[in-house]
Amino acid sequence: MGAIEPSGRARIVRPGESIAAAVSAARPGDLVSVERGLYTEHVVIDKPITLRGLGRPTLSGANLGDVIRVKAPDVVIEGFIVRDSGPDLTAQNAGIYVEPGSHRAVIRNNVLAYTLFGMWLQGIKDIQVTNNLITGKRDFLSSQRGNGIQLYDTLGAQIIGNDIGFTRDGIYVDVSHHALFQGNKMHHLRYGTHYMNSYHNVWEGNESYLNRGGLALMEVRNQVVRNNKAWGNSDHGIMLRTLQDSVIENNVVAGNFKGFFIYDAEYNSIKNNLVIDNQIGVHLWAGSTHNQVEGNDFIRNRDQIKYVGAKDEYWDGNYWSNYVGWDRNGDDIGDIPYEANDVVDRLTWKYPLMKLLLNSPSVQTLHLVAAQFPVLRAPSIVDRHPRMRPYHADWRKWIGRKRDD
Repeated sequence: MGAIEPSGRARIVRPGESIAAAVSAARPGDLVSVERGLYTEHVVIDKPITLRGLGRPTLSGANLGDVIRVKAPDVVIEGFIVRDSGPDLTAQNAGIYVEPGSHRAVIRNNVLAYTLFGMWLQGIKDIQVTNNLITGKRDFLSSQRGNGIQLYDTLGAQIIGNDIGFTRDGIYVDVSHHALFQGNKMHHLRYGTHYMNSYHNVWEGNESYLNRGGLALMEVRNQVVRNNKAWGNSDHGIMLRTLQDSVIENNVVAGNFKGFFIYDAEYNSIKNNLVIDNQIGVHLWAGSTHNQVEGNDFIRNRDQIKYVGAKDEYWDGNYWSNYVGWDRNGDDIGDIPYEANDVVDRLTWKYPLMKLLLNSPSVQTLHLVAAQFPVLRAPSIVDRHPRMRPYHADWRKWIGRKRDD
């Protein structure tokens, strides 16, 4: 898979010359190389060519329209600073706009700066977007910015190794399937990832930090979400909303307000994740049942679980740093179950001002009474075989990964 290699003539564009004119004169398969310099123009690529920057030339759109617009398959764009798109959200102004049918495009090793949308990718198959640095219009309000990489109606995309900041959302994905999102960094955004209505995709090795929300995966199924890191986000680390038949494994969620926010998620495998130093480790509600949750570490979250449900859910084989049971036979499994919630937890969620009294004798007495009288017991997450030791030996390095503001 991938764009064709240059097979035709080589053209060189020097400072003072026009990139657009060279592209217009090129034939399919040609290589258009651009020397280092500042070029203020708009480029439309309507044939399969390679557009390559030598020494990182700058292409500015002068704050009007799209800087580069791709209208053909098998186009390669690499090695440029692309900047100064227009500010029109309705027109979807972008640094690089790839139109429907422009299959197998390759966009790599570019810097996109002060663009509304970094890239708009629509109606295409097998695009590769790798190792680009994307920053938005920082002086705009977040709601008035575009997204770093916007995918709509794509198939087989590979979004790998990009660094995205100061746009609205980092990677926005809708109706896009069989894609790989790997090794991307997303920071100082509304959502690192805003993602919905897309199936059979892999999210692997991405890092989302210092955003409002980290990864937001919504209205989806058949996802693999593994080895990601989400830390220091002011709302959630990873949101799983209306998610089915997916694997969520080996992720780190640290120092967020909520580590995981799980809403209407069923029949998923959630395993071997490190959930640490969040205000709430997991907020679980809206019928999120029939999930297999095992091998996770829940460490030093102020509230390990906030669970809203009518009956107990069983998550067996996890480590809980606030577990106070014992292990008489030394098999590293607690002898009594761990229960995440009691009636005091429920009251503090319903009446937040109660937290001011958490250390008072009356509330401590209520904890004790709730433990002694099952009639006062609230539905809870129950771990019947809690681990006595964490799975992640390096968990301490994730303490204190929080935003300053």
